[in-house]
Amino acid sequence: MSAPDGVPLAARVPTPSARHAVGHAAEPVVVAGLVPLSTCDWPGRLVATVFLQGCPWSCTYCHNPGLIDPRTPGSVAWAHVRDLLARRHGLLDGVVFSGGEPTRQAGLVDAVREVREAGFGVGLHTAGAYPRRLAQVLPWVDWVGLDVKAPPGRYAEITGVPASARLALRSLRLVLDAGVPVQVRTTVDPTVLTSDDVAELTALLEGMGVRDHVLQEVRSTGTRPAYAEALAAARS
Repeated sequence: MSAPDGVPLAARVPTPSARHAVGHAAEPVVVAGLVPLSTCDWPGRLVATVFLQGCPWSCTYCHNPGLIDPRTPGSVAWAHVRDLLARRHGLLDGVVFSGGEPTRQAGLVDAVREVREAGFGVGLHTAGAYPRRLAQVLPWVDWVGLDVKAPPGRYAEITGVPASARLALRSLRLVLDAGVPVQVRTTVDPTVLTSDDVAELTALLEGMGVRDHVLQEVRSTGTRPAYAEALAAARS
């Protein structure tokens, strides 16, 4: 998952070759990167953003393909996140868990609870790939940025996973029913989506009760070379 500002993770944290890989046997989550201060990952809040490793989908426009493989070891110790938060009391409003797909990791619930118990708000970026784990973590979450990528009939063309539309919409329903503030974001991929597709999705979301739906322009920065070429061709 890319950050809401469209800047790939590789441009916001040190590259893997410049970071010290850490073991994560005792870590609650596998952390791929940490942004100590962000003004754009949770609208209206000053936050630290924790990027978790691993994602089950391989989206066409993924800005952080290095975060997909769940076997990649963590590069930021959770103890470093704890230390940052201990030093930022009164300066940060909260912590955003992003990815990758943060709900892929079983330890997310423990990590989120720890952050809340330390006195910080919790934001979550998710594409909704794991509804059951999302349901477990929602009681501890104050805000959700949920990526809904396409109308159901076009979903798999973006994610590469046939069941992805069902999972994403189930997750959206969970968030809406829980009453957690949510911003739904759609990165408009012109290599897949037409204006009619976008209109269909907008109508679907409105019908579900979504009140905050943001359309994002796709960017080629950080994407795979083949996609960057396809995007350039679609825009020419």
